[in-house]
Parts: sequence; C-alpha cells; structure tokens
Amino acid sequence: MIKSSKNNQVPSAISNRILQGTKIEGDIYSDGDFRLDGEIVGKVDIKGKFVIGEKGKLKGEVFCAQATISGNFSGSLIATESLTLTESAVVHGEIKTEKLSIEPGAEFTGNCQMGGVIREIKDKQSAKSENKSGKTA
Repeated sequence: MIKSSKNNQVPSAISNRILQGTKIEGDIYSDGDFRLDGEIVGKVDIKGKFVIGEKGKLKGEVFCAQATISGNFSGSLIATESLTLTESAVVHGEIKTEKLSIEPGAEFTGNCQMGGVIREIKDKQSAKSENKSGKTA
C-alpha cells in the first residue's frame, strides 16, 4: 500500500512568498520559511528562515529562527539563530540574535544584542510551550 506524503510535510519544507507590488498591513504567522519581495507593515512571526529580498520592505516586528536581509527593514528583529545583512541591506532599529554577519556595504543604524539575550528568549519560549502543552516542571 502506498501512502501519500502530502500530509507528512516537515514544517521547514513549507515556503511562503510575498511578491513585489504586494503590500500587507497586519500580522503574519508561519510554521515554515518566508520570503518578502513586497512590503509589510506589522508583525511577522516565522518558525523557519525569513528573507527580505532587495526590493522587499518591512516596518514592524520580526521573530524568526534565521534571517537574511537584502532590502529595507525598520523596527525590531529577533533571530534566535542567525542574522545576515547583505551588501544591499538597509536596517534601522533593534536586533537581537545569536550570530550576526554584516557584508561590506550594508547599512545598520540602531542597537544590537547578541549571545546571552537569545538564550534568555529561548528559555522563555520553552517555558511557554511547556505550559501550553500542559507539562509542569
């Protein structure tokens, strides 16, 4: 008997994209990866990798595991694993990440916290998910 694998997708294999010419105002949540080539004003909460393309613009808050910014970002960003700013990135605001890579030519104005602050955020998330699943310590 052959079983369909469509329902057994790994969340990281899920990919979403907002194309150039599209503007969204509001909150976006996704269990997979996400690429922005359009414009978002609001909150983005991604469990996977978040990419802002060269033409992409985001004003608001971002929470993700990994991020690569090649476009414009203004606001606060938490990347629990890593953040890369490519040569075309323009970033204004506050970033918190475990690892940071900035290519020559990227613009960054704001505050950056690395290392210990991310471990604290991960610990808080673990406690929240344990509470949601009914587990107690």
